[in-house]
Amino acid sequence: MSTSPMQVSEARRFQQLRGHLSYLKLNDAAEALNRVLDQARTERMSLTAALERLLEIEVEATEARKLAARERFACLPEPWTLADFDFAAQPGVDEKLIRDLATLRFLDDASNVLFVGPPGVGKTMLSVALGRAAVDAGHRVYFTTAAELAAKCHKAALEGRWKTCMRFFAGPRLLIIDELGYLPLPEDGASALFQVINQRYLKSSTILTTNVGIADWARAFGDATVAAAMLDRLLHRAAVAGIDGPSYRLRGHQNQADAMRKGVNARVS
Repeated sequence: MSTSPMQVSEARRFQQLRGHLSYLKLNDAAEALNRVLDQARTERMSLTAALERLLEIEVEATEARKLAARERFACLPEPWTLADFDFAAQPGVDEKLIRDLATLRFLDDASNVLFVGPPGVGKTMLSVALGRAAVDAGHRVYFTTAAELAAKCHKAALEGRWKTCMRFFAGPRLLIIDELGYLPLPEDGASALFQVINQRYLKSSTILTTNVGIADWARAFGDATVAAAMLDRLLHRAAVAGIDGPSYRLRGHQNQADAMRKGVNARVS
C-alpha cells in the first residue's frame, strides 16, 4: 500500500513538532504529544484546547521538579504537616496562633517565630510543619540544628569560606534552627549564630526552637552581650509560642504501647 503525500507531510510535521518541543526543552510535552493528539482526535478538541492541555502537562511536570528540588534543599527531618499535629493532645499549644502562622503571612513581614518549651512538647514538629507549608507554597526553606549550624560556620571559618557560609544561611526565605540550648555551643558558636540572625534581620524569617527560656539566654550562652543582641533582632518582629504542656512525644509512645497491648490481649483472648 502506498503512502499518500499528505500522510508523509503529516508524519514529517509530527516529527518536526516533537523536535521543536525537545529543542525548547519541553521534554514532558514532547513525550505526551502523541497521547494528546489522540485525545484531541477522540474528543474532538479544538486546536486551542489541545495546545493548552499539552502545555499544562509541561507546566505540571516543571512544578513537580521545582517542588522536589525545594524539598531536597530544605532537609526537613520528617514529612510532618500541620494535619499530623494533635492539638487536643497538647493543650500547651496556642492553636489559634499556629493556624495563623500556617497562613505564612509572617514571611511577608520577615517576622520570626520562637517555640520555647521543654523537650518533647512538639516544638520541632510544629516548626517542620510550617517549613513544609512554606516549601509547598514555593518558598526556599532550610532546616538545621543549632549545633549543626555552629559546626558549619566554624568549619567555614577555618577553611576561609566564612562569607560563602554566611551567604548560604542568608539565602532561604525561611531558616529553621532547631534545638537551641540542647547541646552546648562551641566557643564561637553563639557569635556565629548571632551573625546569621543579624544577616537575616528584617530581610527573611527564622523559626527557632529552644528549651531555654528567654530570660536565661545570657546564662545559657555565656555571653550576655551576644545573647541580648540576638534577642533584640529575633524579637523585634516575632511570634513567641511558649509550650508548657506534657510531653507530646511520650504521649505518642504511650498510645503506641497501649495499642500494641490491646492487640496482644485481643489475640490471647
